[in-house]
Amino acid sequence: MVELKWSPEMAYAVGLLATDGHLSIDGRHLDLTSKDIEQLENFKKCLDLKVKIGMKSSGFSDRCPHVQFGDVRFYKWLLEIGFIQQKTKNIGRLKIPDKFFFDFLRGHFDGDGCVYAYFDPRWRSSYLIYVQFCSASKKHLDWLREKISQLIGYRGHVNYAGKSVYQLRFAKYASLDLFKKIYYNKKVVSLSRKRKKFEKFAKQAEVVELAYTTG
Repeated sequence: MVELKWSPEMAYAVGLLATDGHLSIDGRHLDLTSKDIEQLENFKKCLDLKVKIGMKSSGFSDRCPHVQFGDVRFYKWLLEIGFIQQKTKNIGRLKIPDKFFFDFLRGHFDGDGCVYAYFDPRWRSSYLIYVQFCSASKKHLDWLREKISQLIGYRGHVNYAGKSVYQLRFAKYASLDLFKKIYYNKKVVSLSRKRKKFEKFAKQAEVVELAYTTG
């Protein structure tokens, strides 16, 4: 059984469940589906799960790796902090302790987030970075926006991206501060490809900023 105690690992796993997780209607089983095996291994490690990674059919797509396990106590605990069955479009606020919020946000980012950067062609010295969190539930992103604003002062912007998906997006300086918050040390569990990508963009921003201020 999962230990029902908040920790950086628990918060990260909850972030993954908030994006790619599913609570069965039987009141017992939970599932995390991801094409990224590292994501599933991280999830298992965080919750100390001994189950194997299996394969399942996902709608009209090809079979996809997933982790499924049964734990009534953990299931009920997730309901207590705000999870619901059929959560995709209906999930809202979650009771995440402030101390572990950015661990949760790192899991949320690894599940359904992205980061991208580019030079603005109008100004060669302008390097832009954006980080996005996605969800089919606008009220969940509104809560996420409110919480981030409360903790570090950046509000971001929620918009409809089409195909029943909403995006919460932050621009350059907010993105760089979020990078420092969610990757607060090199040992935190994370999806390596996303971390490396975010780290690359953050370093490039530092180089451009230094060149601009000294040159």
